[in-house]
Amino acid sequence: MIGWIDARAGVSGEMLLGALVDAGVPLDLLQTTVGKLGLGVTLTSTTCERGGIGTTKVDVVADENPPIRYLVEIQRLLDRVEEPVRTTAGAIFCRLAEAESRVYRIPVEGVHFHNVGATLACVVGAASGFHQLGLESLHCSPVGVGSGTSQGAHGPLLTPAVLELLRGASVATGPLMPECATPTGAAVLATLVTDWGEMPPLVIGRLGYGAGQSNPSEVANVLRIVVGELVDQPHHTVLLETNVDDLDPRVWPYVIELLFDAGAHDAWLTPIIMKKGRPAHTLSVLAPGRRAADLRAVIFRETSTIGLRETTVPKHHMLARSESLVQVGGQPIRIKTARLDGEAVNVNPEWRDVVAAAQALGQPAKQVLAQARLAASDDSIRAAVELWDETLSSPT
Repeated sequence: MIGWIDARAGVSGEMLLGALVDAGVPLDLLQTTVGKLGLGVTLTSTTCERGGIGTTKVDVVADENPPIRYLVEIQRLLDRVEEPVRTTAGAIFCRLAEAESRVYRIPVEGVHFHNVGATLACVVGAASGFHQLGLESLHCSPVGVGSGTSQGAHGPLLTPAVLELLRGASVATGPLMPECATPTGAAVLATLVTDWGEMPPLVIGRLGYGAGQSNPSEVANVLRIVVGELVDQPHHTVLLETNVDDLDPRVWPYVIELLFDAGAHDAWLTPIIMKKGRPAHTLSVLAPGRRAADLRAVIFRETSTIGLRETTVPKHHMLARSESLVQVGGQPIRIKTARLDGEAVNVNPEWRDVVAAAQALGQPAKQVLAQARLAASDDSIRAAVELWDETLSSPT
């Protein structure tokens, strides 16, 4: 299952909880998980309207005067929650603490959290709800962050923390409420979202609408969750490209191997010269559109690039392929065969198998390669003869 969040009107912890409950996640499940924190926090759910849309509003009822807590104390409280929710909630809080640390120029250990009961409930509840949905990936629209600031414990500067959390994501301001994205909601998205952009092609299964606290006239203060199966688009092929001039070239073979493992049709490097005469490479990856998010993640995680280009390939023709096995000196070698209208037009041994066999036999790789090709040819001739014999012996 794939999830997509429409956060154009903003995001908060309560809006996420409301959308999850509206999409079918039991409120009792969230309450049970939150209750393990032992903070006396209660979740309530009501239906309401926002901009003419029927929604679910979840309120978090917590201690009005909670003590200020630091990250190490938060982590001890999260130890009361079972996995995998504990790890996810911990990652969200770490992301939140790191963002606050950068914004206010203080060590992470010095970041203190206000309204801890409510914040913990939103984080733990969201982590529990998304695990309950069992999503393979989570996508999100551009996030509405509002057009101003609001007063808080640190002064009228909450928006910088939200922007810091959403670094690398798509955001928008526009004529929205002064603060329509909270640090808690932004931290959940920054941790869980795997791809930012418009909704991918889905066969919709569930829909959920979570209400915000206010009900402005300018926009429906609603966060929407769409859950469904990704539409299989066999002819939708994408080309991902990026120019890199500061990566140790020894890393490239490993990166390309990971890209193939992640579903790429092909991946290759082109030497180029960039500004100031610097030698560089263009990494190109051809892949099914449904694998684009995973491949982008590999590129960003494993290389030093900070951006890439993605284009849709109008047509991508591929031959039918099959794999067989031959023996050279008792060593197995896979044979890849490509066919056009049933006729074998390309027959190639797997090079890694050729190298392994050459090392095992103590023979030159070129000699093993020639024997593998001969064996593959003999097998093809034998298969053709057998097929001809079957045709002659078949009754007409």
